[in-house]
Amino acid sequence: MLIRISLIVAILAGLAVGIVNFVQVKEKIVTLKDNLAKETAAHQHFESEYNKTKKELTKTQADLKQTQENLAATTAAKDKAVADLDEVNKKFAALTDDFTKTKKERDDFQAEVSAYKQVFPTTTDAANAGKLIKSLQDTIAGLQGENGYLGKKLAKAEQELRIYRGEENIVLMKKDLHGKILVVDPKWEFVILDIGDDAGVKEYGELLVSRDGKLVAKVIVRNVEKNRSVANIMPGWKLGELMEGDLVVPAHPES
Repeated sequence: MLIRISLIVAILAGLAVGIVNFVQVKEKIVTLKDNLAKETAAHQHFESEYNKTKKELTKTQADLKQTQENLAATTAAKDKAVADLDEVNKKFAALTDDFTKTKKERDDFQAEVSAYKQVFPTTTDAANAGKLIKSLQDTIAGLQGENGYLGKKLAKAEQELRIYRGEENIVLMKKDLHGKILVVDPKWEFVILDIGDDAGVKEYGELLVSRDGKLVAKVIVRNVEKNRSVANIMPGWKLGELMEGDLVVPAHPES
């Protein structure tokens, strides 16, 4: 009997311990479930905040890129505006200089006109004066031409006189004078040159004839035209046969 009672008490005690353990485990399970729910909610909240923050960051980056592009465009526009302003300032400075110069020219012209009017009160007086000046200029030009012609005639006469007297006759010609032989007459020993009075050839002037850097002969000018001249081969100075294209230079160049 005592054994049964002990066995029943042991069974009851085991049941009591099991019940207690069950209650404790249940409480732990409930606590774990609550904690899991809280962590899940916290994780969902964090994920939501993370997605929101990521979206805002993407938008911010896009805004930043747009701002940078706008800033670059604004900077380029500002640089262009500065360059345009600088160009306008340069044009304005040039226009100012032109205006100042034009104003001075106008003032000078007005002063010149004023002085001109004091000498020639009317346009008729000015026209008559202009005709007179033109006539005087033509007269001077004619006299200068005649003087040049007479000077050449005088020089020729003096040369002929020196020759007639048997005096030494050295005719100086321009040191840069040079020409070529156009025609050679071996029978009468004269040549025609491609240079004349316009080039500075003078009658009785002596010319050296050369070919390939070697002296061929010496000639003396007998007749001078505008762009041609005739010269005779000087006795004792024919060192070779003269040919068309041979070069001629003064034997007595001016210093």
